[in-house]
Amino acid sequence: MNYSRNDLRLADATMNQLRNAIYHIIRFMINNGVTDLKQRLRQMGRNIAKTYYDYWNPVDIVSLTNLREVIATIYKEVLKSSVSVEINDLEQLIIVSDSNCALCKYHYDDIEIAGCEILLGLIPEYINRINMNSNQKSGVMIEPVSVQKSKALGNKSCVQVFKYKTGEK
Repeated sequence: MNYSRNDLRLADATMNQLRNAIYHIIRFMINNGVTDLKQRLRQMGRNIAKTYYDYWNPVDIVSLTNLREVIATIYKEVLKSSVSVEINDLEQLIIVSDSNCALCKYHYDDIEIAGCEILLGLIPEYINRINMNSNQKSGVMIEPVSVQKSKALGNKSCVQVFKYKTGEK
């Protein structure tokens, strides 16, 4: 069977296969002396966002008023995951908590990096791409900060942190 990328976007098994592959890839890179694992996983996420954006775009612009909903929608559509999104206006942080992370379902004793590092590339790239392609003048740009917790590392849930800034494009 030949599937298009849009067909794969709609497939249920896709995320399960990605999750399984991530940890095999991490082990392979570790065994081959790769030291910039976080950067490589984040680049994978950016690449996924670039491709996914070509097939699905949830809004015309991401602003502070819809930031929480857009992030939750991207997690729901891309990862089939329901998340809670907290916005800390004082520090300009976005904290995403996911108790059922599609990329970190299991704890791996031999892995010291979370598969959801991919999301630290995917989410900023997706939101920034939406806003860069928007006809509207202002929006939110975000950048990765860290994976605070991960089920793959033994935590009960995954928590990803992003930083945002607002203003003219």
